[in-house]
Amino acid sequence: MTNSNLSWRFDNSYARLPNELFSSIKPIPVAQPSLVLLNQPLVDSLGLDFKTMNDEQIAQLLAGNTLPPGAEPIAQAYAGDQFGYFNVLGDGRAILLGEHLTADNQRVDIQLKGSGRTPYSRGGDGRAALGPMLREYIISEAMHALAIPTTRSLAVIATGEPVYRDTIQPGAILVRIAASHIRVGTFQYAAKLKNLPLLDQLLRYATLRHFPELEGTNNCAADFLKAVAKRQAQLISEWMRVGFIHGVMNTDNMAISGETIDYGPCAFMDTYHANTIFSSIDNYGRYRFDQQANIAQWNLGRLAEALLPLLHPNEDEAIQIGQALIRSFTAMFEADWLAMMRSKLGLVSEEPDDLNLIHQLLAIMQKNQMDYTNTFLHLPHPEKSPIPTLQPWIDAWQQRLQRNHASLKDSMRLMQANNPAVIPRNHQVEQALQAASIDGNLEPTHKLLAVLRKPYEVAAGNESYQTPPADSERVYRTFCGT
Repeated sequence: MTNSNLSWRFDNSYARLPNELFSSIKPIPVAQPSLVLLNQPLVDSLGLDFKTMNDEQIAQLLAGNTLPPGAEPIAQAYAGDQFGYFNVLGDGRAILLGEHLTADNQRVDIQLKGSGRTPYSRGGDGRAALGPMLREYIISEAMHALAIPTTRSLAVIATGEPVYRDTIQPGAILVRIAASHIRVGTFQYAAKLKNLPLLDQLLRYATLRHFPELEGTNNCAADFLKAVAKRQAQLISEWMRVGFIHGVMNTDNMAISGETIDYGPCAFMDTYHANTIFSSIDNYGRYRFDQQANIAQWNLGRLAEALLPLLHPNEDEAIQIGQALIRSFTAMFEADWLAMMRSKLGLVSEEPDDLNLIHQLLAIMQKNQMDYTNTFLHLPHPEKSPIPTLQPWIDAWQQRLQRNHASLKDSMRLMQANNPAVIPRNHQVEQALQAASIDGNLEPTHKLLAVLRKPYEVAAGNESYQTPPADSERVYRTFCGT
């Protein structure tokens, strides 16, 4: 472990695992790195100190042209079911510098995304374009402000090099912070190697890192699977609280830690519809809004398959244990989702008819093409959403609030804490990205980020960020950007 005047404290435990799980490789230097965005609050919370460095030196460091002391850069190997089809993958354009320990000994990965070719690049160039990296910065920081578990973005660095996609675009590197980058696909990769000691070592490592309370239990694999399932149930219900659609929930994009990871063709709903799809590559709606919990359960099934040899020595017994755990996800998620929806409606107590009340509202919203965010925000002020068919529901909801075992003030506080006033609306994100990528104008990005840092505040001057898109502004498809 190394400590420098920049306060780096690296302790690279993943690099001490068997080398079948990664490849040691350094980032490929870029021509002319320059600092585009630096997340100073995150810098501070990590206990890093760049005060002795100028922007050029910071850019050289965070682009990977120079390495911080104690870094042991690696590219991680993993597999993944991509739209239901299994592939052997790996970090094709990302390099993990190492694991930094914060002042309170929290362990976080420091990863460079877009840092060049690796053994897992599969013919790709290993680079990233500025637009998608800014997009991940904006969305991940918005998710953090919304109090939803997520990877974070420390910086975006322009590389000074072009990236060739459908057009020529400016290149960039994202510095991503994560509790870890261990995925369901990591376990699938280890299982494919048919090396039981390696699989067991990965399980024990991931358990100690993310679920230390499970260490030494009678069936570590079963308890681990259940713990991962619980976090995923909570995460998906939180996504649905704010109308978030991940867009590409492959098993390599499901983090064991329970953090949201890989912001490719993701989006937030404007008009509510349960079947909403944005991803340009999701041709059949596999990852639509109302399918996300089912896909999380499917992904957990793949994790259970990978862990079968560790669930029980007898394969039939192992399958029964795994199936029972995967079936239990439905009840986990439904309980989390119902509790979440009650909070959005300010309901502290529980009544059997609450589920019917919720579904009635969603049906009205879908039929009348109501804005998801603003409908919940304006429920205490129905005059702001003057839809005649909503009034009978408002009357029933207000009667329900009178039986709520809480004051109206407490109910309104609960609603305010769970219903954001602003989200990163797709058209505003795209406008900011185009201004940055095409015109080199970062002002719209900075303005958007400033508003998104306080998503639950109804602030004067933010009205344009709360306004749904006009038809001419509406974004119907989002793209992966890889």
